[in-house]
Amino acid sequence: MIFADTARTEAMLDDMTEKLRESLGDQLESSAMIGIHTGGVDVASALHKRLGLSAPLGMLSISFYRDDFSRIGLHPTVGATDLPQNLEDRTVILVDDVLYSGRTVRAALNEIFDYGRPARVLLACLVERSGHELPIRADVAGASVDLGPNQQIKLQTDPLMLHLEGEPT
Repeated sequence: MIFADTARTEAMLDDMTEKLRESLGDQLESSAMIGIHTGGVDVASALHKRLGLSAPLGMLSISFYRDDFSRIGLHPTVGATDLPQNLEDRTVILVDDVLYSGRTVRAALNEIFDYGRPARVLLACLVERSGHELPIRADVAGASVDLGPNQQIKLQTDPLMLHLEGEPT
């Protein structure tokens, strides 16, 4: 397993923190950070703490915005959306654990725009993996990996660590 290591995950978060500082500069403190339930909230929480942001962390549940909702149904264990700040004309840092098809991010963007029109949305993902189905890419990623269709990356939360599952094809 290439990621089953807390030190590697911590290094990825440190790298993302520095990239966000560089990308946002003076806009960082006025930015709104939002984590996508569930894994994105854990990654966003770690980044939020490292960046020392004073604005509260937002949490986004995309359950009702998914394009496969009619096939998979509602997952009641996913938390509710909580956006404690106004998003209008602000820079939003949208955070997820793994960017794969792009469909989760598309759903998150749809929901964000229901709350206002941000000036800019920056996407930060702990891992960007191969297999995109939509033209969505991370602005900041801890790692980029090529995986087979039978492989998945899962986030463990205590401690924060990634696991590779499945066999290569």
